[in-house]
Amino acid sequence: MHAAGALAVWDLCHTAGALPVGLDEHGVDLAVGCTYKYLNGGPGSPAYLYVRRELQDRFDSPLPGWNSHAEPFGMRPEFEAADGVLRGRVGTPDILSMLALEAALDVWDGVSMDAVRAKSLALTDFFLRCVAAYVPKGLVESLTPDAHAERGSQVALRCEGAGDVMKRLIERGVVGDFRAPDVLRFGFTPLYVSFADAERAARVLAEVLES
Repeated sequence: MHAAGALAVWDLCHTAGALPVGLDEHGVDLAVGCTYKYLNGGPGSPAYLYVRRELQDRFDSPLPGWNSHAEPFGMRPEFEAADGVLRGRVGTPDILSMLALEAALDVWDGVSMDAVRAKSLALTDFFLRCVAAYVPKGLVESLTPDAHAERGSQVALRCEGAGDVMKRLIERGVVGDFRAPDVLRFGFTPLYVSFADAERAARVLAEVLES
């Protein structure tokens, strides 16, 4: 790809806060992501942009805004991009959302990504074992790879009537996600979700499916 003069943009929405990436190590050009998933920033929390250092002075943001201007308060009629990665900023950030994210990130102080990844894999392994033990055979099918190297921090299960099943799970405090036509998705934020949470989710899933 690089040999052909092309650049790649990595999507880190399901990565940040769940597993090590090594953007500099792997020579990543550009990356984008959200903070509301595994970083627990909550709805509307800020997105982020990564630009490799040697590209920062020449990358062109498709969404220029007043906050990415070289002189945001200059009130000049023409747009001039700021130097470096600052040109990736758009408009005024949502201060309340940034405060919520800042509080969520406090828990990361002193925590290594290797430890987070280990907890993530242990949680998803444990949840899948609980599902296999509690849910009668044939009611769900796991779409999640068994191999750790092929798994993120999410478990996807296929079942009949998945939309209604997820609604009933949420009513009982097990909040997952439904993807049409028949997939239940469960995300495991390693620093916030406990093994007790994973066990209860599998147990409630079994009760909902059996009822």
